[in-house]
Amino acid sequence: MTTTSGPETPTIVSDFLDRRRETIVAEWSGAPFFQTVGLDREQAALDGAEVLDGVRRAVAAGEVNNPAAEGFAGIRTLLEALAVQQVHDSSLVSQTAAQMSGLKEPLLRLWAEEDVPGEFVAPGAVLLSGAVDTLGLILLDAALSAGRDTIASQREQLAELSTPVIKLWDGVLAIPLIGTLDSMRSQTATESLLQAILDQQAKVAILDITGVPTVDTMVAQHLLKTALAARLMGAECVISGIRPQIANTMVQLGIDLDEVATRARLADAFKYALSRLGLTVTSTGTGVL
Repeated sequence: MTTTSGPETPTIVSDFLDRRRETIVAEWSGAPFFQTVGLDREQAALDGAEVLDGVRRAVAAGEVNNPAAEGFAGIRTLLEALAVQQVHDSSLVSQTAAQMSGLKEPLLRLWAEEDVPGEFVAPGAVLLSGAVDTLGLILLDAALSAGRDTIASQREQLAELSTPVIKLWDGVLAIPLIGTLDSMRSQTATESLLQAILDQQAKVAILDITGVPTVDTMVAQHLLKTALAARLMGAECVISGIRPQIANTMVQLGIDLDEVATRARLADAFKYALSRLGLTVTSTGTGVL
């Protein structure tokens, strides 16, 4: 059978989509893609009509394989909004393929029923299939982008939660560092501490590294930079929680903390901080403060 992919095919297929618009939208509104996002039938029909109009414009322009085509660009925001409402997991690709199949099947079935010259049947089906495949690519890209954004946001939130600034006394702050310090966590910790120093007019800030498993050159540089930044803000920085193995590692690495006060325990650092404020810790007879 002879086929043609000349300029007439997009026009014929575009006219088909316009003529059968109501039927296509009715079938699409019940398709898995629109039902998965929990839309009611009326809203699904409205969204389906908008998607179909975008497809028709892309078909008419002969750009069904171009995700950046004007027709697809006009509905990209809607497609992205629909994509991010769905549940995405390890089966994202197969899930998207199944949903696109639910949109493609009515189009090809209705196209096969059309009374068009035989030489346009196959090319028309290729255009329709290509248009829906491009919709799938846009949806997949939107879902992956949403996933990356969610992960990035969660990482930022976790970084903030894992570096809390605690007020121990008027003028004394502490920030317990727990786990491995990477660049993002280090930056978050420094920014949080400096902002707290400014907000509370703190005079002493304690960096407690009891929960940091290892100290390498990068971590040491972060501690020193944070101490220097705190000093520029008018606060003295004390590093506590230096265990014997960490102290040994620092010596071997040649890390110099001469300019920063250090203490083995957080309690010792707190006592030192109080002394810098002119306060003393005394026994009450029932225990030690």
